[in-house]
Amino acid sequence: MSGLKTKITDVNVRSFIDSFADSDQKKEDSYVLLKLMQEVSGFEPKMWGPSMIGFGSYHYKSDRSRQEGDWFLIGFSPRNAAISLYVYTGCVEHNDLVEKLGKYTMGKACIYIKKLADIDQQALVNLMKATMTFLQNKYGQSS
Repeated sequence: MSGLKTKITDVNVRSFIDSFADSDQKKEDSYVLLKLMQEVSGFEPKMWGPSMIGFGSYHYKSDRSRQEGDWFLIGFSPRNAAISLYVYTGCVEHNDLVEKLGKYTMGKACIYIKKLADIDQQALVNLMKATMTFLQNKYGQSS
């Protein structure tokens, strides 16, 4: 069984944003998200793999397979097409929180936004808190 490829790296988060964000708007939104997620989570930002910024971590064991590993509690990536927000577990109890966000699209494991102004930041904060609580209750306290 191969291990999870996405792990914490030593890459500087600010240097990553400055070099990876493809517009001034995305760079500005990334710095706002950086501050917001750090305040909400209480954790310093860390690079996970080549392009994701994560806050905190937890160790999971899959209910459906033998896979296990470490992952961040909440995070984001300023990708070219959209900013990917990793703030939702798919837990149906949190669907009402997602619906209050504003203008977004959903992927399997993330929420995509064009710009931060398209969503309600308080709704995002509420979703992040609910997601962190859910993950910490399910998998234990994070680091």
